[in-house]
Amino acid sequence: MSEKIVQTAGREQLGEFAPMFAHLNDDVLFGEVWNAETIDVKTKCIITVVSLMASGITDSSLIYHLQNAKTHGVTKDEIAAIITHATMYVGWPKGWAVFRLAKEVWSEDVPELTGKDK
Repeated sequence: MSEKIVQTAGREQLGEFAPMFAHLNDDVLFGEVWNAETIDVKTKCIITVVSLMASGITDSSLIYHLQNAKTHGVTKDEIAAIITHATMYVGWPKGWAVFRLAKEVWSEDVPELTGKDK
């Protein structure tokens, strides 16, 4: 198994306000689903990016998951092909929106995620 994924954003950002949601985010989604070994992390990253894209989500959560995809080995050529392919199914405007974010993430100026970002 690769490095275990640990997430604390739920507790840090919503722990007091929505403790059940924080638990589901940190312990179930990231603690169990992201660490399940049936699908490798790189594939999970791709699925997540495409799912957010299909939903029209282009906020900081998509940026985080694009950075996570890059950190887990998705190359610039791969993300370009993934976004292009998904655009044919989810819509041209969504493709443009995600390409703008992906271009920033895969630029050489953007630092990769560190352990504290996960």
